[in-house]
Amino acid sequence: MLLIAGMSDRVPLTEVGAYARRVEALGFDVLHVPETVHDSMAVSLLALMSTGRLRVQTSLTLAFPRSPMLLALQAWDASAAGGGRFDLGLATQIRQNIEGRFGVAWTDPLRRMEDYVTVVRAIWKSFTDGSPLNVRTDSYTLDRLQPFFNPGPLPHDPPTILLGGVNRGAIELAGRCADWFVTHPTNSHPRFVRELAMPALESGIESARRGTSPRIITASPLITGPTSAEVDRSREAQRAVLAFLYSTPAYQRSLELFGWPELGPRLRTMTRNGDWGSLGSLMTDEVLDTVLPTGTWDELPAILEQWYSGLVDGLLIQPPDDPALDERFGETLRAIGSIRPRLG
Repeated sequence: MLLIAGMSDRVPLTEVGAYARRVEALGFDVLHVPETVHDSMAVSLLALMSTGRLRVQTSLTLAFPRSPMLLALQAWDASAAGGGRFDLGLATQIRQNIEGRFGVAWTDPLRRMEDYVTVVRAIWKSFTDGSPLNVRTDSYTLDRLQPFFNPGPLPHDPPTILLGGVNRGAIELAGRCADWFVTHPTNSHPRFVRELAMPALESGIESARRGTSPRIITASPLITGPTSAEVDRSREAQRAVLAFLYSTPAYQRSLELFGWPELGPRLRTMTRNGDWGSLGSLMTDEVLDTVLPTGTWDELPAILEQWYSGLVDGLLIQPPDDPALDERFGETLRAIGSIRPRLG
């Protein structure tokens, strides 16, 4: 099983290299770089240049505010700097952020994302073989790449592309054109993967007549810690975060699967009323322990094996906040790494 390290979006840029070296030393295979308060491409470059084995993937870079050419070039540079250890994860974001935060016009996000992936891969092909760039989609037209602006081929394969999603259309899109599919933290339970994600991925694969399937990464938060007391503290931290996330209409799928369709609207009403302090009260222990893996570090490998063995290819796991616990946590991590992956 691929071991994928999470990364706080609040890690200062001056500490990115040290964090990347730490997760590499712990035995992680991949580092996921978020994008909220830092440019994910800059963070990825810092991580790649500070490590020698660790694969770095953006999870996920916002596509629409960026020119496909500029992002394709940044990804090319990151891949070159890391010796082929970089993968580009792309996200759509919600309309309010695309328009109000970035000042970019909103169009059909699934159509536009599929076009974006098509264009980025066409650019990479021109970089690789020097062929003329001439790609036209509903969203983008690029027909100019003079040799002066072509960086030339990489000495290894181009980056692969990750897409995420919760609802069927987005997951089908990943099936059609992504190399990796990443679940959302609110929707990473095995039931979601089996009953909703896998059928949608297969539909996308069939419609595109692909011969391969995207690798699947689950990004489930964990209620865990070295002791039962730490597990309890972890549960309280996840209670507040998950309550906020589940107040978003797009993230309701797992709540519906488990028979709590009314929970999302109730959480949404509280956020509209500004009742942030009471939001977590609706996320009962029953809900939390159902949708998230729960147990001490000693218990966690067996729990994750029961949940995900043979179902997914990689598990996202957050390293302990205190590096002094790394040696003990490393034992847990090695046990999790022995879980049987989906594709091997």
